[in-house]
Amino acid sequence: MFTNALLPRRNQNAALPQDLFEALASLKKELNAVILAHYYQEPDIQDIADYIGDSLELSRQAASTSADVIVFAGVHFMAETAKILNPDKLVLLPDLQAGCSLADSCPPDAFAAFKAAHPGHIVVSYINCSAAIKAMSDIICTSSNAVKIVSQIPANQPIIFAPDKNLGRYVMEQTGRDLILWQGSCMVHENFSEKKIVQLKIENPDAEVIAHPECEPSVLRHACYIGSTSALLKYVQFSNAKAFIVATEPGIIHQMQKLAPHKRFIPAPPTNSCACNECPHMRLNTLEKVYLAMKNRTPEITLPEEIRLAALKPIQRMLEMS
Repeated sequence: MFTNALLPRRNQNAALPQDLFEALASLKKELNAVILAHYYQEPDIQDIADYIGDSLELSRQAASTSADVIVFAGVHFMAETAKILNPDKLVLLPDLQAGCSLADSCPPDAFAAFKAAHPGHIVVSYINCSAAIKAMSDIICTSSNAVKIVSQIPANQPIIFAPDKNLGRYVMEQTGRDLILWQGSCMVHENFSEKKIVQLKIENPDAEVIAHPECEPSVLRHACYIGSTSALLKYVQFSNAKAFIVATEPGIIHQMQKLAPHKRFIPAPPTNSCACNECPHMRLNTLEKVYLAMKNRTPEITLPEEIRLAALKPIQRMLEMS
């Protein structure tokens, strides 16, 4: 079973307060700040966040917040989205190196050429992409609403789907639409071992496999349920199963244990013996870095206004269509 949240840290570094939880609460009040955290963050960060969610839920929170400062405990594209929606607010990312392998797999120059090679197509881009890719898109989607959004597009309208090929393939299966897929992927979700998952099923015959649609097809075919992070959370609460093999980033298991404390959650293993089922980018954020970002008002997310405005339109379309 995944470990529970750590106790409040007593840090030996003289530059940091003894009780980070208390110091963060004080800074939030002083700055009129809101802390948004993704489910893939470490348990301590989830426990101090004002809102925890997947990309769609966090986008909605970012769009509606009355806070003056948004601290985004996630990765770079998520903080960019918050800045796109809140140009006049200070948006902080605890570690600027917290990027995304999926976003990195879609360079803007290469995607511009790909788009030009498919005239007449509209672009539906998964929110896990850079602001520059969003600016070249017609509609943004998340794993929560990708099927719903593509289903609303007229059947005779050709579509480019970017950047995740696995999510795009899943959307094609669910909607019956023929999508032109950019061949990007998430390093975490494509690294789960089908062989090891099958072995876990043999060892835990009472366990259901649940998976995120960014996973490879070989993993998805073993899943009893496929859904976004928020959908997976809801599923484990109401399923009659008492154990789950969880094929997504294991940070979500902290919330699963809170919501269904009497059930067992087994992280799906990667293809090798490393901790490759954990997102190394998400894990760059720490409680200490959240504190220092708020204390020093940096690192700040900034965007060129022309990029921000171009990226805002497809995000607004997503929120309207959701």
